[in-house]
Amino acid sequence: MTDHLTGLIKEFQPHSFNIPLDRKELEDVVEKLYQLMFPISTKTDIQLIHARLTLVGDCLLKNISKITSKKFARNVMEEFFIDFPNIQHRLAEDACCYLDNDPAAKSIEEVVLTYPGFFALCVHRIAHKLHELEVPLIPRLFSEYAHSKVGIDIHPGAKIGENLFMDHATGIVIGETAVVGNNVKIYQGVTLGALYLEKKLSSTKRHPTVEDNVVIYAGATILGGDTVIGRYSTIGGGAWLTQSVIPYSLVYNKVDVKIKTVRDFEEPNNFVI
Repeated sequence: MTDHLTGLIKEFQPHSFNIPLDRKELEDVVEKLYQLMFPISTKTDIQLIHARLTLVGDCLLKNISKITSKKFARNVMEEFFIDFPNIQHRLAEDACCYLDNDPAAKSIEEVVLTYPGFFALCVHRIAHKLHELEVPLIPRLFSEYAHSKVGIDIHPGAKIGENLFMDHATGIVIGETAVVGNNVKIYQGVTLGALYLEKKLSSTKRHPTVEDNVVIYAGATILGGDTVIGRYSTIGGGAWLTQSVIPYSLVYNKVDVKIKTVRDFEEPNNFVI
């Protein structure tokens, strides 16, 4: 390394942030909570699961205590674990929804082990509960871990109803103030986003509301806090929406598709006037 580069490196002053959280430890908490809710084994040892869950809870309590008061952290953990069986039950129903909706799914075990949409939904339900309990930073860290792992970006503040089915799911984005109803199906590359970004809008609803039993096909973009997709509507692939649609709507792009053979084919005389 040259003396010039050495001098430049010595001049570098990194920014220091006082964040005492252990990111790797918290990512491990996510994985262990997921595994403990859905243990894949021939025989379930309840006592062992409870013991491991206690260790995970202690780790989460320790990290929350680092960024809040110990009293607040204890109250959060009490509320979280009171609701934890309900979260697990809800996710078990969500897993059944995947099995019922996807003809490629052969078992619940396959859904739990291999479906990125289900993993992202599981992490979201955990992160959303901590977000509701006003835990700083950690819910977002959880959601970004799922985002980095499976490519699905769901803000922990988003409100998601029962039986959300995200098929393939890669590239789905669901913003902080989005509201998604029950029995909604969302395919890959869908965005539920804000119409535009300004810091002053941080406390306002910026993302759409999707009512019950809506299907949104791949690549659709739906923007705006006042945008409501009425129940039982179908949004076609690649659609761009910035306004509400009434229930039972069908929204799609009209595309002029031309098909021809590339073998032994003579192009006809086409005249456009």
